[in-house]
Amino acid sequence: MSLRLLASLAAGLDATVGNIDLIIFLIGLLSAVVDNVPLVAAAMGMYDMAVYPTDHQMWEFLAYAAGTGGSCLIIGSAAGVAAMGMERINFFWYMKVMTPLALMGYVAGAAFYQFA
Repeated sequence: MSLRLLASLAAGLDATVGNIDLIIFLIGLLSAVVDNVPLVAAAMGMYDMAVYPTDHQMWEFLAYAAGTGGSCLIIGSAAGVAAMGMERINFFWYMKVMTPLALMGYVAGAAFYQFA
């Protein structure tokens, strides 16, 4: 993706969602479907390092969100996909049994990170 497109996407998210923490939270949920490495790389292109320097809280929260949000679906992490194949874990079983627990953990961790 071009930097202009990513900047436009960031501006659109800022205009529609408005809160950077909520945007990062949503990016974390998106990482359950989209690989987190290109997702984080895209986010790095979306947000200016002059506004959000490398030690900014936003990048730390993005690392948490993208790394943890992917576990909401078994296909959202390489470990989940490997476990699915090795242990014959059914996708729909995971969605029914584990996704609610993973989602609760993700939300609790994000809330703790934001408010602690």
